[in-house]
Amino acid sequence: MAMTLTMQQALTLWRHVLTQSLANDGPDLSARQMAILLTVYGEDPPHTVRGLAERLNIPKPAVTRALDTLGRSDLLRRKRDAVDQRNILVQRTVKGSVFLSEFADIIAVKAREL
Repeated sequence: MAMTLTMQQALTLWRHVLTQSLANDGPDLSARQMAILLTVYGEDPPHTVRGLAERLNIPKPAVTRALDTLGRSDLLRRKRDAVDQRNILVQRTVKGSVFLSEFADIIAVKAREL
């Protein structure tokens, strides 16, 4: 059953989800970092810095900076591609999977509360 939200409901949902995520002591991710994280976990691998930059229409240095932060939080990891040493592969981590699972749970709970 699809739920249609008004603009106000959608923004309220987003605010409540972000607030709850931060209250749960989750990482304070930027929109760019979250977009990269959701892309890596939501789309089939392999993922490269170059590919993420193209997919999200952002510069490669911006992807690299976001990956630095996500890597320090162990939400993603980078590894040199064994086949093509020029490529850096972006890989999922257990901690990243747990974070997104918990984030999805927050979304589901907050959506039901609307």
